[in-house]
Amino acid sequence: MPNNGAHILVYPYPALGHIIPLLDLTHLLLTRGLHVTVLLSPTHLPLLDPLLSTHPSTSLQALVLTPPDPPPSSQFKIIAKMGAMAQLYDPILHWFESHPNPPVAIVSDFFLGWTNRLASHLGLPRVVFWPSGAFAALIAGSLWRDVPKNDDPSSQESFLLSFPGVPNSPSFPWWQISQLYREYKEGDPDWEFFRDGFLANSESWGVVFNSFAELERTYIDGVMRDVGHTRVWAVGPLMPPGDGSNGALIRGGSCKVPTRELMTWLDGKRDGTVVHLCFGSRLDLSNKQMEVLASALEISNVDFVLCVKANTGHVPSDFGMIPDGFEDRVEGKGFIVRGWAPQVAILRHRAVGAFVTHCGWNSVVEAVAEGVMMLTWPIGADQFTNAKLLVDQLGVAVRACEGGSVVPDSADLARILAESVNGTRPEKDRVMKLRGAAYEAISGGSSSKDLDLLYRFGQYGNKKKTRQQAPQKINYGAGTKIETAL
Repeated sequence: MPNNGAHILVYPYPALGHIIPLLDLTHLLLTRGLHVTVLLSPTHLPLLDPLLSTHPSTSLQALVLTPPDPPPSSQFKIIAKMGAMAQLYDPILHWFESHPNPPVAIVSDFFLGWTNRLASHLGLPRVVFWPSGAFAALIAGSLWRDVPKNDDPSSQESFLLSFPGVPNSPSFPWWQISQLYREYKEGDPDWEFFRDGFLANSESWGVVFNSFAELERTYIDGVMRDVGHTRVWAVGPLMPPGDGSNGALIRGGSCKVPTRELMTWLDGKRDGTVVHLCFGSRLDLSNKQMEVLASALEISNVDFVLCVKANTGHVPSDFGMIPDGFEDRVEGKGFIVRGWAPQVAILRHRAVGAFVTHCGWNSVVEAVAEGVMMLTWPIGADQFTNAKLLVDQLGVAVRACEGGSVVPDSADLARILAESVNGTRPEKDRVMKLRGAAYEAISGGSSSKDLDLLYRFGQYGNKKKTRQQAPQKINYGAGTKIETAL
């Protein structure tokens, strides 16, 4: 990272779970006097509005860039999307070369490993940002370096992958390994590009995690050993300010119901008695799973906030349909949000005592920071790794279910829901202690110190070139456009 007042480029992967924490980090860097340009797609540009309203335009600018669409014939859309995004290499390079005061460092998401080559071309340090935790990063790094295979599709349960090089030597059944890895096609250009990007992350100049020492100390140290240097910083939990402002209410977008209505509903509940249930912005339970979950909520008689995707309950499908009559039967006991919800504000509310979560890392960090015990229901990606950390190693969560197709027993799930808010679970005390460690970390402790180190470590000098003013709009052919505010 560069010195005080220097200019950096921040480049998140275009998905909410990746953009939000990196914008939280951007806010912290801006408060330390850096100048930041954030590269976003037009779809996600509104997410920058809260920062633009807080920081002067001389410090924060938006670079809006539209990547080409991946080929419609692509079998693996997310992999093809990443390959298509790499076609922005030349437009970004041209933007750097045209800028009168170009950035002296690049901070980019771990899905954008190709930017390491861009940074090298420009002679700049690239810092990789992991919106996942250090434990998940070690698992991913091991997978893509060593490429173990399972050639027997019938052995999803019995085939175990062990990771002896990762602290605590974890192991996972094959079905719990990220689908991005299980679907890997050796020799396919898109897949090899994706793998090369992951390997490039370990070659980056620095590494940043939305984590903190007390949460993942042994794994942060493990990443340092993996990359062979100490430029590894844990600066979390990255959160909107807890100062009573509306940052937590607007973080990530606008709620589909009036937020004050939701907060007023929570105000009417007793402390620690409400269960929050959310499976992220990209996942839906199957209809059978949703049926069992609804039944468990009724049997348990707990108060709850249930967040589901926007079309849930309206458009018939195999996923996410709320059972007929459920909303009427739980009136007064349950509050259902269709679409985006202000999760941090919900978890911060005194009435919320438990959180049923898919174990996406943002949700994990947010729950820990607010001292809310978790009921884990991992479905894919790094979520099984995160659940293992929470349940088996930290003891701040209870397993509710595992997998996108497994259907739990409604009575067992109802029991777990009831216990999560009746004061009998030891996980509550443990997560409250971890909450204290989290706030100590960002209040002059380990995360604050790591943020200062991250800030000071950019002793690369200002490799700036005086150039004429860059144009306001630059077109680079079909499908690619840059718009910049300078």
